[in-house]
Amino acid sequence: MRTLRWLPILLIALKLSALAQTSGMTGEDREHLLVHFQMTGSMLEEEIRGLSSTQLEYRPGPDRWSIRECVSHLAVAEPDYWRELQDAVKAAPDMKTKKSVNTDADIMWHGIDRVVHTKTGDGHEKVDTYKDIGEAMKRFRALRATMIDYVQSTHDDLRAHSFGRTDVIDSWQWMLEISTHAERHIQQIREIKADPNFPKK
Repeated sequence: MRTLRWLPILLIALKLSALAQTSGMTGEDREHLLVHFQMTGSMLEEEIRGLSSTQLEYRPGPDRWSIRECVSHLAVAEPDYWRELQDAVKAAPDMKTKKSVNTDADIMWHGIDRVVHTKTGDGHEKVDTYKDIGEAMKRFRALRATMIDYVQSTHDDLRAHSFGRTDVIDSWQWMLEISTHAERHIQQIREIKADPNFPKK
C-alpha cells in the first residue's frame, strides 16, 4: 500500500526526467519552477481560508489594498504575465548575445523583500475587477493549472529566450517571477492580517 501511495510522485519524477533528456529546460530548472508555483498556490489558499467578508475587505490605510484586492490583482495580472511569457518564447532564441541583468537569486528575493514598495501599473491596479474573491480565486486556480501543466510538459528552452526590452532577463526567470510576484502579495496579505486593527472575525 505504501508503494502505491508514492506511485503518482514516482511517475511525475520519471516524466520530468524523460523531458529533461529531450528538451532545452534542465530537470533542475523544471523542478524549481514546479515547486515554486505549487508553493505559492498553496500559500495563497492557506492565507485566505476561513476569512470573513469583513476581514477580506479590511484596509490597513486609505492607500492600502485589502486582502480581496490583493487576490483580485493576481487574477488580473497573471494572465498578462503569462501571455507575455508565451510571446517571448515564440521569438527567436537570443540569449547567446545577451546577459540577464538579474541572477536567479535576485528573482527569488523579489518575492520575499517587502522593504521597497513599487506602484502597480499597466491596468493591474484595477483591483475591483473581481469583487467576489471566489471568482478571483477560480480564475487564479485555472491559470495556475495551465501554467503548471506547461512547466511539466514543455520542450521550450526558456533560458534561450530573452524577456524585456531594457532590463533583460531570460524567460525562465520571468516564469519564476510570475510566481515570486504572487509570493510578494502573499507577504502583503500576511502584513494586513498582522495589522493591530485587523478584524477578529
